[in-house]
Amino acid sequence: MTEAAVSADWFERVPKVELHVHLEGAIPLDALWTLVLKYGGDSGVPDRAALARAFTYRDFPHFLDTWVWKNRFLREYEDFTFIAEAAARDFAAQNIRYAEVFFSPPDFAGAGLEPELLAEAVRRGLARVPAARVALVADLVRDSGPAAGDALLSRLAEVRDLGIVGIGLGGSEQAFPPDPFAEVYRRARTLGFRTTVHAGEGAGPESVRAALRRLRPDRIGHATRAAEDPALVEELAGAGVPLELCPVSNVRTGVVRTLAEHPVRRYFERGLLLSVNTDDPQMFGTRLADEYRNLAGGFGFTADEIRSLILQGIAGSWLGQDEKRALARAFEDDPAWREEGRAARRA
Repeated sequence: MTEAAVSADWFERVPKVELHVHLEGAIPLDALWTLVLKYGGDSGVPDRAALARAFTYRDFPHFLDTWVWKNRFLREYEDFTFIAEAAARDFAAQNIRYAEVFFSPPDFAGAGLEPELLAEAVRRGLARVPAARVALVADLVRDSGPAAGDALLSRLAEVRDLGIVGIGLGGSEQAFPPDPFAEVYRRARTLGFRTTVHAGEGAGPESVRAALRRLRPDRIGHATRAAEDPALVEELAGAGVPLELCPVSNVRTGVVRTLAEHPVRRYFERGLLLSVNTDDPQMFGTRLADEYRNLAGGFGFTADEIRSLILQGIAGSWLGQDEKRALARAFEDDPAWREEGRAARRA
C-alpha cells in the first residue's frame, strides 16, 4: 500500500484544464431554471428540484432525448450570452484555467439562430469572465449529415477570430458512423481547424477504429468501448492520439455499468495520452474535482499520477507550444500543485 499525500480539498484547488465539455451541458442549474421560467409553457418541470431530477437517464439514446428537451429553453442569442457567462463563472470557481468548450450550432438552426451570430453571442458571455480562458470547438452534430457539416465549416471559417479553434462530431453515434464525414474532416484541416470526434460512446470499438483511420482526428472523445478490443487499444497507443475521457458521463449514460468498469486505469497504465473531463457536468451532477477524486478513491491514482494527467491535458490541448509550456509552468508554480496533507490511498 502506497500513499499520495493530498489535502481534503486539494482536488478543488489544484489548477485544471478541461478539453471535453459541452456548453449546453454545462449550464448551472440555477441559470437553466431561469430560462425555464423565462419560457414557461409545458416544460414538464414545476420547480427547480424537478428540473434536477429530469437529468436521469435510462441509456445513451435517452440522454440524447433529454439533451434535445433541455435545448428547448435556448431560443435567443441572449440566452447563449447568458449561459456562456454562467458556465465561465463556474469554470473559474473550479480553478479551470483553460477549457476547450463545444457548442452545437446545428441544434439551434430550427430556432432560426445563425451559427456566426450564435458564436458571437457565446463569445460575449465568455468575455465577461476573464478569469476563465475558453476556446470554442464547434460540434457539427453527425445527425445533420456531412453536407450540412461541410456548409457549416465554411461559415465558421469566417468567424474563427471568435476563438473557434476546432470542430467535433457529437450526436447519435450509434446511428451515424464516422466514415461519411471523412471529406469534411479533410477540409476542416485545410481551413486550419483542429479536429476531435466522439467515438466509442454510443457505439462499439468499430466506431473508434473508423474514426481513427478515416477521420484522422487530432483527438478522440470518450473511446471508452475501445477497451473491448485489445488490438484497437494497441493501435491507439501507436497512433499517439490523445483521448478525452469522461468517466462519470459514461456511467450516467450507461456506456459502462459502474465506475469500476471504466478503462481509465488500463488506458493510463498502457501509456495512452489522456485527459479527464466532465462532458456535460450539470447534466451528470459532476465537477472536475469529483472526477479527480474518483480517480484517487476508485482507481488508486496517486497525486503524482493526477498531476501527470493534468499535464497531459495541457499537452493535448490546442494551445500553441509556447502557451502550453507557459501554462504548465504556471500550474507547477501554483501553491496547490505540490501541497501535502491528508493522505489519499493508492491500492
